[in-house]
Order: sequence, then C-alpha cells, then structure tokens
Amino acid sequence: MTSQQGKRSAGGAENLQCPNTGVAFMKPLSWSKSERLAAQAAYKFHRILVAVDFSEESRNALACAAELAARCEASLMLVHVVEPHLNPVPPAHPQDPVGGPEPEEFADAKVELNALGLQMLGPCRLVETSVRGGLAFFEVTEAARALAADLIVVGAGASRAALGGTAEKIMHHAPCPVLVV
Repeated sequence: MTSQQGKRSAGGAENLQCPNTGVAFMKPLSWSKSERLAAQAAYKFHRILVAVDFSEESRNALACAAELAARCEASLMLVHVVEPHLNPVPPAHPQDPVGGPEPEEFADAKVELNALGLQMLGPCRLVETSVRGGLAFFEVTEAARALAADLIVVGAGASRAALGGTAEKIMHHAPCPVLVV
C-alpha cells in the first residue's frame, strides 16, 4: 500500500495525504454510493480562490487548491495583494504621500502571478488572476465576496505551529469556508 493510498483507521476511514503538501485528511470508507454522491454534491466547490504571496507556503496552498479544483471541476482564482508601505516616520510635509503601493508593483505582481499560474497549473487550465491593493486579509475576503468564491485556500505562514496573522484574519472574516494549508 503506497502512502498515497493511505491506511485504514479503526473508525472505518482511510487516512490520506495530499501528495503535494503532505496535509493529512480522512476519507470515510463505510459510506454507500448514494451517501458519497450526496456528500460530493453538498461539498462541491465551483470557484476556489487562492491567496498568493509568492512564498513557499502559498505555492503549497496553490498546489492543493489545483488538485481540489481538478477533482471538483472548479475554476481557480489567484489573488495577490500589494500592501501599503507603512512608514513609521511621518512625512516631512503634510502633502507628501504616506507610502502607498507604486503602479509598478501592481504590474510586476500581475506578471509574476500569471507566470506562477502557468508554471504550476499549465496553459490548459483556465485561471483568473487578480492583483489588489490594501490590507491582505481584507482584500482577500472582499475578493471572495465579489467573485462569489465557494472556498478560500491560503498558506499557513512560515510557522505551522501557529497560524499566521493574515491566515487567521481571513478565517474570521471570510464569507465562505477557508482551507489553511
């Protein structure tokens, strides 16, 4: 039995692991075909939004989201947020800008996001990409609302022991279920 096939637990479930990220989940074995079909219909995702910050964690989240999207025949939406530059020192003159993102940052992020989508998902899959400006958690949850996402997938952050601040805030403000990878 390979690691992808999983192992049976005492409760009649199969322990599986996402091959891309190693995230563990359980699949019940004792469901009838009609129960499985009903569960699939109840949890079928049509639009999956993936928050991408170009970190290794967000790449892992994208890989899991792509696998889930393929199984559910769902579309993927990649969202990257360019956050404002918060200067600890106030500007010398009140008319000086506070340090918002530059237009080049949006253009560079859009190019990088499109390249990541092609690299990880291939040219055959239709993927929407969006670059937004603002606070990451707010923009991701607003994008989910605006795009009618059924699921948000986000990386856990550098430390898996405790969720990152952005992932936790997304979970609390999201209009749909959130999968933290």
